[in-house]
Amino acid sequence: QVQLVESGGGLVQAGGSLRLSCAASGRTFSTYVMYWFRQAPGKEREFVAVIRPTGGTTSYADSVKGRFTISRDSAKKTVYLQMNSLKSEDTAVYYCKARIVGRDYWGQGTQVTVSS
Repeated sequence: QVQLVESGGGLVQAGGSLRLSCAASGRTFSTYVMYWFRQAPGKEREFVAVIRPTGGTTSYADSVKGRFTISRDSAKKTVYLQMNSLKSEDTAVYYCKARIVGRDYWGQGTQVTVSS
């Protein structure tokens, strides 16, 4: 069983920055495909970013491209989401997800609120 714990959410003004962290358990973190998703009130959960284990390649939703950066630190078993130039529409609960041999594990989420 893999556990994921997000942190770093909070209240920030539009144009500001936050860095989210997701700490993972397990001995083979370097092989996990790690994602960030988000869910705004009344909306479905949506993909934000992914970082793959091989080569650390990344992909982003169009809505965050150029503003958000996903990264990973295998020594700390942690994935990060650096969020810059935040907008009110970025307000959501942010979740990290690990895909391990085709199985998905989710964290509990962290709230990000952007005030305009």
